[in-house]
Amino acid sequence: MALPAPNLDDRRFQQLVDEAKRYVRDRCPEWTDHNVSDPGVTLIETFAQMVDQLVYRLNRVPERNYLAFLDLLGVRLFPPTAARARVTFWLSAPQVEVVLLPAGTEVATVRAETTEAVVFATTTPLPIVPCELDALVTRSASGEHVDRTKDLAAGQDVRCFQATPAVDDSTLFGLSAAAPECVVVLRLDSRVEGIGVDPRQPPLVWEAWDGRGWTVCETDEDSTGGLNRPGEVVVHLPASHVESVIAGRRAGWVRARVSEPEAGQPFYSESPTIRVAEAFTIGGTVAVEHAEAVPDVLLGLSQGVPGQRFTLPRTPVLTDGDPITVLVSDGDGWQRWTAVEHFGDSGPGDRHVVLDATLGEVRFPPAVRTADGGLRYYGAVPPKGSAVLVEQYRTGGGRAGNVARGAISVLRSSVPYISAVENREAARGGVDGETVAEARTRAPQELRVQDRAVTASDYERLAHQAAPSLARVRCLPSADEPGAARVLVVPSATVGHGERLRIEQLVPSDEVLAAVAGHLDARRLLGTRAIVSPPRYQGITVVARLVAPDADVDGVRAAAQDALHGYLDPMTGGADGTGWAFGRAVQYGEIFAVLQRVPGVGMVEEILLFPANPLTGARGGRVDRLELTPDALVFSHQHQVTVVGAQ
Repeated sequence: MALPAPNLDDRRFQQLVDEAKRYVRDRCPEWTDHNVSDPGVTLIETFAQMVDQLVYRLNRVPERNYLAFLDLLGVRLFPPTAARARVTFWLSAPQVEVVLLPAGTEVATVRAETTEAVVFATTTPLPIVPCELDALVTRSASGEHVDRTKDLAAGQDVRCFQATPAVDDSTLFGLSAAAPECVVVLRLDSRVEGIGVDPRQPPLVWEAWDGRGWTVCETDEDSTGGLNRPGEVVVHLPASHVESVIAGRRAGWVRARVSEPEAGQPFYSESPTIRVAEAFTIGGTVAVEHAEAVPDVLLGLSQGVPGQRFTLPRTPVLTDGDPITVLVSDGDGWQRWTAVEHFGDSGPGDRHVVLDATLGEVRFPPAVRTADGGLRYYGAVPPKGSAVLVEQYRTGGGRAGNVARGAISVLRSSVPYISAVENREAARGGVDGETVAEARTRAPQELRVQDRAVTASDYERLAHQAAPSLARVRCLPSADEPGAARVLVVPSATVGHGERLRIEQLVPSDEVLAAVAGHLDARRLLGTRAIVSPPRYQGITVVARLVAPDADVDGVRAAAQDALHGYLDPMTGGADGTGWAFGRAVQYGEIFAVLQRVPGVGMVEEILLFPANPLTGARGGRVDRLELTPDALVFSHQHQVTVVGAQ
């Protein structure tokens, strides 16, 4: 238990007033009116109020000493992290010239009466490259390419696939230029020839060539019904899209490939055809973050002594990106000083600084007096009179930036030809800075483990330190490699009103995985290895039939769906609402209890449980108990609930 803080003076306002009145009776007996209306009593109460404030401040001394001890131990408050998202900028119309969005272009959420707008800025420039269709090539599953560009120009009907389509047949569209991170519209005039497919779910995959292979592209809509009717396909090209030569033609290639059908998915019995094809760029997608860049900040002039400190004008400083660089003038130019975690490993000539991100303080190396009276320099000292400049740093961040999908819709910067913006995925990764109370709770644990990863809980705690935006962390022994620790990380995800959690939101980014792996690698024991990865997500589909005799059928169905998704949630589900336990099986009885508690449900007639693949949607056979491996979490996938009224 924590040591109790002493109460140095426990007197309060009324006690001070009563004590003063007792002194009045002893020292001045002729003063008999002690009512609050007396001017003398007013003076007593005034001084008592002032003394009460002094006593309060006196009792804060132990807390201040505690914080001073934490400071001596090197405990620093964790700064906030910035939420990130990818935002699509839509053009008002196709353009003939490149539309360049510079880095720092600002977008925001809509400002409401009670909340301010949340502002984001692009992290890199985005050139929206115009393009048009230059070539059309068909490819059979065996790898044979046929150039059909001239046939298309002549107005002929071009078969997209073989007469009897097969898996991996494809149609390749050659764009006049590579358009990385751009949104391209393919406008097609097709005839209904691809008999057999479901136009709402055609077995087609859209891919782009990245120089080494084909990368799957996201698509917003396909009004062609699987190349079966006139319409448009909106394709989001990856950042790796490049030009290449296929069938003797150099172009930026995009293809529609026949994919392996899922269970029960209809397949092509004949090939669809294309009579007219056009392509044009209608937008682009770029990463944004809930942060503001502050460039070229002059901190002041060096005094030429060790241990100097300079304060940045805006705090806190975000450290979840590139480290800040401090420049010091030396008369002939600028010298770069690197930010390090501490000066313990710095030599006398190392140009190092330490940044306190919460206070915004830049500290230069100190000099420590040794036993023989000399000085030990833990880094170089900037020359006297030299200017100290921070090249650029970022400020902002916090969980306010974790906005839902579609919330970023306002263009704050003036950019010509841009008509709309939207984030097609929720922003995530924003975490508030650590408070003093949280640091006080963390300090004893840090002293106990000395920043080393030994036990499973050490790995989990250090992983949270490396990436505060993680929702859950679990450390398990690796089944394949003795002596290795497998660290499973689940990123936080924001779900908008009326939306469901999607599997893509539960996959951590490469940056988060690299940050956690690097942090653990520096703190693991010799002979051990940390393997950082997301958990395995086991999909589950619940098919239920409910009876609601005296309630709204549609309302009960929606409530039952919400109850299932809420209970089978990897982050907020389970019996205690803290997330489904790793490796815990899903029992038939608990699903029955969840549905029985839904308001309006009179009886649960039937429950069927099916394992499902959350990525492909493939469903397995019926089970009474869904088993999970120790590294797995459950994930809801397309529950089917039927509600009937009174029988």
